[in-house]
Amino acid sequence: MLELRQVCDRMGWIIKQVYEDHAISGATGRNQRPGYDALYKAVARREVDMVMTWGIDRLGRSLQEVITFMSYVQERGIGLYVHQQGLDTTHSQTAIMMTQFLAIFAEYERSILKSRIHAGLERAKAQGKKLGRPGLSDYKTNRIKKHLQAGASVRGVAKLVNVSTGSVSKVKRAMAMEMTK
Repeated sequence: MLELRQVCDRMGWIIKQVYEDHAISGATGRNQRPGYDALYKAVARREVDMVMTWGIDRLGRSLQEVITFMSYVQERGIGLYVHQQGLDTTHSQTAIMMTQFLAIFAEYERSILKSRIHAGLERAKAQGKKLGRPGLSDYKTNRIKKHLQAGASVRGVAKLVNVSTGSVSKVKRAMAMEMTK
């Protein structure tokens, strides 16, 4: 972010708004990225003259999504600056083409990452490793059972034992299953 601000200072650009989606993947859709959605709306209302991004993969990991966004921006006469590659689409058709190539590479990188993750999970399963969150300790499970048997609510037990309501509900379902046997 600091480097983008320095570019703005150097170019004489004024930052009107910063649109960010913390801890949300660029692979998710616009409807799951409130910052990206707000940026789209600002572009539609022509509230910005230039969109700056650290890298093309921050806009999206799908070639289709990036191309759609670039077209959307260009149709409205708004520039796109991609810092990592120093591309500014307001001055060059070559920059537009290079940005499209970068989108292709971002999508490819995402597919490689997905396949590596999938292969790693499959390898772990094959080795008999248990995946997912660790279960509750016997101590916490017994405390949950005790409070539920005493008539406490799921939410109340969760607060008392310092676990999620989902964990308490899971124990409650298991208790119900044991009673039906």
